[in-house]
Amino acid sequence: MSVRTMTSGTEIPAADLTDPGSPVIPEELKEIPEEYYSAAEDQGTLTELFYDTWESTTYAKKTKKLTKRAIVYLPYGYDESKEYNTFYYMHGGWGNEITQMGTPERPSGFKNVIDHAIQNGEIEPMIVVCPTYNNENPDDSANYTLAFYTLTANYHNELVNDLIPAVDSTYSTIPDRDHRAFGGFSMGSVTTWYTFVNCLDQFRYFIPSSGAMDYQGDDVDAAVTASGHAPEDFFIFACTGTDDFEYRNFTNQIEGMLAQPSGNFVEGKNLVFYVKEGYSHSGIAATEYTYNGLLSIWSKGNDVPNTSNPYTSDSKISDVVNDSVFGDYGRLIFPVDEGYYSGETLADLRLTWYSNLDVNKTVEIVNYMKSQAQNGNAIFYDIYTDAEKSTDPDKADTGLFFFKGDKDAPFAVCNAGGGFACVGAMHDSFPHALELSKKGYNAFALIYRPGAQTACEDLARAISFIFENADKLGVSTDCYSVWGGSAGARMAAYLGTYGPAGFGGDDLPKPGTVIMQYTEHSEYSEEDPPTYVCVGKSDGIANWRTMQRRIDTMAALGISTEFHAYDGLGHGFGLGTGTVADGWLDLAVNFWEEQMK
Repeated sequence: MSVRTMTSGTEIPAADLTDPGSPVIPEELKEIPEEYYSAAEDQGTLTELFYDTWESTTYAKKTKKLTKRAIVYLPYGYDESKEYNTFYYMHGGWGNEITQMGTPERPSGFKNVIDHAIQNGEIEPMIVVCPTYNNENPDDSANYTLAFYTLTANYHNELVNDLIPAVDSTYSTIPDRDHRAFGGFSMGSVTTWYTFVNCLDQFRYFIPSSGAMDYQGDDVDAAVTASGHAPEDFFIFACTGTDDFEYRNFTNQIEGMLAQPSGNFVEGKNLVFYVKEGYSHSGIAATEYTYNGLLSIWSKGNDVPNTSNPYTSDSKISDVVNDSVFGDYGRLIFPVDEGYYSGETLADLRLTWYSNLDVNKTVEIVNYMKSQAQNGNAIFYDIYTDAEKSTDPDKADTGLFFFKGDKDAPFAVCNAGGGFACVGAMHDSFPHALELSKKGYNAFALIYRPGAQTACEDLARAISFIFENADKLGVSTDCYSVWGGSAGARMAAYLGTYGPAGFGGDDLPKPGTVIMQYTEHSEYSEEDPPTYVCVGKSDGIANWRTMQRRIDTMAALGISTEFHAYDGLGHGFGLGTGTVADGWLDLAVNFWEEQMK
C-alpha cells in the first residue's frame, strides 16, 4: 500500500475541498485499474510538434540552431473553441520524446491511461506535451553525467523561450502558470526540479517522482525566496517507492526542503509526499505516480483550478452578486426578490421553504461559476431578446446557467422550486446541474419568472433556445431530460405532458425523461415520457401518496417509471447529502440512461 508521510510521522490533514481550486489530497495513492492499460473507447490523438531552439550548453550564445520534436496529446473531442490545461511530461534516462506516450502510429500504455481517466470523468480533458531534454543525439539521456549536470539543468531555457510559445501558439491552451503543470520520473524528475527552480513564473504545479537534484533542499528553497512567490503560489505532488534506488536521495531532498527555516514548504499544503511500499524504479511506478498527481491537481469537478480570490463560507452574498466577473447576471444567482432569502454570508444563507442548505456545496458552486467566468467560458445565456425584455421587463429576470459536460453529450434542464414565487436555485437546481456536469452531461439551471404559467413558458423557451443553439453549445438534443424539485417538478411534469409547443415554445420533441422531486402533482397523459420520482414520507408541504398514485397509474399505462419514498424525510432535501436519500441522483441518472438505449 502507499504511505502518505510527514517527517514528524503524523497524519496529513486533508485539503480544503470546498474550494475547487484546492488540489485533492488523497489519503493514499490510487492503483490504476488494469483495463486502463488497454485502448479506451474515447481515444485522444497524438500529434507531432516541431519547433526551433538552440544547443543547450551554448544556448545563451545561440551559436547552433536545432529543430526538435515534441509529442503532443490532444484529448478526445478536442475543441479549438475551448481552452485546456497543459501538462509537460518529461522522460527519464535512456528515453526521449516518444517514451511517455509513444507516437501517433504507435501510442503507449500511458496514453491509454489518460484516455480512460478522461473518458471516465476522473481527470479534466487536458493537453499533454512530451518533450525531450536531449540535445542533438537521441541517446544523450543515456549519458548520466551529461544528462544530470548539463541537459536537465539547462533545459528551462528551451522550455520557456521556445517550447511553451510553440505549444501556446499551436494548440488551444490556457496560457498562464495557473493552468500549467510539469512532471517527470527519474531524470525527468530531476528536470522537474530544475524547472521548479527556474520557472515558477511559468508553472504552478509540479509532479516529480524518484529523482532528486538537491539532496539538502536548500537550493530549491532559495529559488522560491528569490522568485518572490508565496508558498500558496505553487503545489508539489512528490512520490517514490521503498525499493527504489532513488528513495533515500529523493527523501533527503524532501526532508531538507521541509526543514528550511524560511517556511516556503508546508507538508499537506503546498507539498505532499507519498511513499509506495514495495515499489521500485519502474515504469509502472512512474505511471501510477503521474496518474495520481493529475487526479490531485486536475480532477473532474476541479475544472479550471485556482480561482483567484476564491469565495469561502465567510464571503458575503453581496460580494458574489456584485462580483464584476459575473456582469449583470450575478443578481440572478440568488432569488431576485430578496425577501425570499436571508443571511449576510454564504454560511448564513437561508432560502424560504428550504432548511438543509449545504454551505460546502454553495461555496463549491459559486467558485465553479467564478472560475469558469474568469477564464472566458460562458456560464449564462439570455433566453429572451433585448426587444422582448423591453416589452416585458420581467423577462429580464430569466436565463440559463450552463454547467458544461462532455462535448455532444445529452443535456438536462434543472428547475428549482420556490412556490412559483422565487427560484431557489442555490439549493434546488445549481447543485443538481453541477453534479450532472461532473458525470459528463451538459446541464442547465433555469431562472424563471414567478407564476406557474410564466415559469412553464420560460422553460419551453429555454428548451427551444438550447435546440436552436445545440451546435454552438456542444450538446446533443437526443433524449434530453427535464428535472425539477417542488414547483420546478411541476414545470418538468407539465413540459413532459404538453411538450415545449404547449407553452409557446418551438414544435420540438418532448423530454426523453422527466425527473421529479417532492411535489404534489396528479396530472398526466398516456403519452407522458418516462418519469422518475423521489419524495419524503414526512413532507409537510407535498403529500407523497399523491405522487405514488400518479406514478402507479402511469406505470399501468405502460410508461416507464421509477418511484422512491424515503422514511422520515421532509420537503426540499435537494441532493439528499447525509440523508436517507443520499445517492438518489445516481439512481435518477441510471434511469435516464436506460431511456437512451
